[in-house]
Amino acid sequence: MTSPQSLTNPAFQLERHASGSLLLTDAKGEQHLGVVPVRAFPIAAPDEGMSLVGSEGRELVWLDSLYGLPSALRSLLEEELALRDFVPEITRLKSVSSFGTPSTWAVETDRGDTSFVLKGEEDIRRLSRQSLLIAAGHGVHFSVEDMGALDRASRRLLERFL
Repeated sequence: MTSPQSLTNPAFQLERHASGSLLLTDAKGEQHLGVVPVRAFPIAAPDEGMSLVGSEGRELVWLDSLYGLPSALRSLLEEELALRDFVPEITRLKSVSSFGTPSTWAVETDRGDTSFVLKGEEDIRRLSRQSLLIAAGHGVHFSVEDMGALDRASRRLLERFL
């Protein structure tokens, strides 16, 4: 386990390389280009349990938490994670092509209007009583944070798939 002292003064350095990817220099001085932060629990505990994975897919560093890291390191990791964790929130369902699957959904999100294909009802996952995670056919995930906050027409459309 990583001790609090090693979090404030980690045994590695991480910086953005000129190519735009992350460069990790480990405790031995070896450099690893193309490092990717991967959350262990991206939904339940997004700031706890993170692995820094090298370009070969091997874990180079494990972090118990983002808390306690030096502010520059934490900011760099949060910036990189924001680029990878693109999960638009659905604020309104405009239309659904059919009530069977696959179906095309036209939605409004916090990132703008879009449409996607829902391959099967199993691609809608309940995270809690009111929140959902929807996997679109093209690999992007959409969230519904609070089904009760959706307008009535949106709730009716959504309930047909739950």
